[in-house]
Amino acid sequence: MDAGGKGPGGGMWGPKAHAVRNGEAKTLADDVFLRIRDDIVKGALRPGEKLRPDRLSERYGIGLSPIREALSRLAADGLAVAQGQRGFFVAPVAAGELADVAELRAHFSVMALERSVARGDEAWEAAVVTAYYRLNKLVKQMKADPATYADEWERRNRAFHAALESACGSPWLLHFCQILYDQSERYRRHFVAYPKIEPRIYEEHRVIMEAALARDAKLACRVLEEHIRRGAEAVRGIMARPAPGSRAGAPRLARGRRAAGRAATRGVTRRHARTPQSPPR
Repeated sequence: MDAGGKGPGGGMWGPKAHAVRNGEAKTLADDVFLRIRDDIVKGALRPGEKLRPDRLSERYGIGLSPIREALSRLAADGLAVAQGQRGFFVAPVAAGELADVAELRAHFSVMALERSVARGDEAWEAAVVTAYYRLNKLVKQMKADPATYADEWERRNRAFHAALESACGSPWLLHFCQILYDQSERYRRHFVAYPKIEPRIYEEHRVIMEAALARDAKLACRVLEEHIRRGAEAVRGIMARPAPGSRAGAPRLARGRRAAGRAATRGVTRRHARTPQSPPR
């Protein structure tokens, strides 16, 4: 199930960032990278918000050197942007970027799943079954109290998709899949709330899991691609809607851009309303 590659001398090749993203922090910089990444993805740090190293150091209880290293890594992944002497800011949101992320995620994740179905062994099958079981186990709690269990749902949803891709045999492919997953989740959590989970989403997870285990790559990949594209379309629809309290016809995205601009100028953000919609893919 190991996706790592070995060079002629037996040494490992390819990026190791996918291991860090799966929670295997080895250094202080790894740890704070994951913590800032999680706060950006789930919206605790808003688009356009200034990422001041001194405040982040106080917030996470970690020194300035690991903070600066983590910010550079976040900028390389597109979750933060560096603006010359002004420092780092949380990356803004844009409908064009969402479309680009969805297109690439569908391509790379389907490729990874197809390869995993062909290469996966019993350990991969066990990982997929376990991840699906843990995700499905949370259904009752999410129906009863989505606000409380949304973060855990996202962690388990991420783990399920990562398990499906994990036997692809390419550290680079996993690296790209996980960067794109981060962006996809960031957009979803910025614009989407979790009052309920549509039954179709459970069904899609089940079909993907069963088809993958049955080595039906065609079916598993088709449903996964639809799963990703539908999720992006739902978010894009919300981005185009007028925000509550805004001028008629003013979309949420425009409001978000204005808020991001104010945050970039003052280093603060204002949380805008989120509209109920179907949850994660």
